[in-house]
Amino acid sequence: MLNAAPDASGTFARRLLRWYGKHGRHDLPWVGERDPYRVWLSEVMLQQTRVATTLPYFSRFLARFPDVRSLAQARAGEVMAAWAGLGYYARARNLHACARAVVQLHQGRYPNTAQALAQLPGIGQSTAAAIAAFCFDERAAVLDANARRVLARHWAIEGDVSRGPAHELLLQRARMELPAAREMARYTQAIMDLGATVCTKARPICDRCPVGSTCRAHRQGRTGELPAARPRGERPVRRVHVLLALAQHKVAVQRRPANGIWGGLLCLPQFESRGALLRRARSLGAILPSHTRLAPRQHALTHLTLALQPHVALVRADAGAAASDPQWRWVPLDRVGGAGLPAPHRELLRELREGLLADGPPRIPGSDRIVPDRAQGDAGKRRQLPRRVATVQK
Repeated sequence: MLNAAPDASGTFARRLLRWYGKHGRHDLPWVGERDPYRVWLSEVMLQQTRVATTLPYFSRFLARFPDVRSLAQARAGEVMAAWAGLGYYARARNLHACARAVVQLHQGRYPNTAQALAQLPGIGQSTAAAIAAFCFDERAAVLDANARRVLARHWAIEGDVSRGPAHELLLQRARMELPAAREMARYTQAIMDLGATVCTKARPICDRCPVGSTCRAHRQGRTGELPAARPRGERPVRRVHVLLALAQHKVAVQRRPANGIWGGLLCLPQFESRGALLRRARSLGAILPSHTRLAPRQHALTHLTLALQPHVALVRADAGAAASDPQWRWVPLDRVGGAGLPAPHRELLRELREGLLADGPPRIPGSDRIVPDRAQGDAGKRRQLPRRVATVQK
């Protein structure tokens, strides 16, 4: 059993609150918020995402969906488009499902206890505790990554504090340190801010820490070791081929299935093999000019790395397969940025557009005919374009 360290200058919570009054991040738009919808949205967006990245998305999302009812009534595609670029898209799907549950099961009012909030889809224990503490003054311990790091170091708790016995011990200690209910909102923000700005993962600023004098990891010289890193397996690499099909200043996109990577988002068409992509391109009557190149690149996801190989194809917009496929949509190149594509696809299109602006629009030989790229099928020599499409390298 760990014993509390001597604390001559007041309790852990009191010292933290004094520090927060002077050094807390009071300018963040969700700080001091009592609306459960806004608190919930900020907590979900901040999961595995930096504050600076979250800020513009938070404002735009609220402008589009100002309350839980407007979010619940939205179509899934609208929600995914508003989330596009923020990553970890399961968060957006869970957000939408949770909003619908709040409206359908609770008449649009959030439950006021952490236990009840945690029963909603997509709300975990820490998020439930944050909503309850910020909005309803419940003495619920929040254990987001920042709070876990502060407490694990202060008590020198060994092991993986995100799960198992170490997590249970951390939760026990966290509950011991909670202040009175009237201080819960400020205390919760304070411990998050301390972890984000002082007790950071790398190079913590221990001489500025309000609880540094009683921090066991600091006294033992172990802040670099604690909390223990969660063991991670090697990320597998999945190779995918991405089709940038261009027609009359438009690009083809399609909606991804609801589940899986980028589920529900509009994306550039992706294929597991080059052969599958070429067959699809031929069905559109497309050509893939050899001098049009976008560099391959990798995109890291939580559980794997995508190795993206882009292919540019020129096609008529009314080519039969594209026109008859309800999954395909042709979006003007100058408007595709607002279509809600995932970040690596937006980057590909940005590079392509920059190249087209530099060299002028591509043209297909014979304006009234579709010219297939027979060279890809080893059936002859590739037809060359009369104008060069820019060679774009990342």
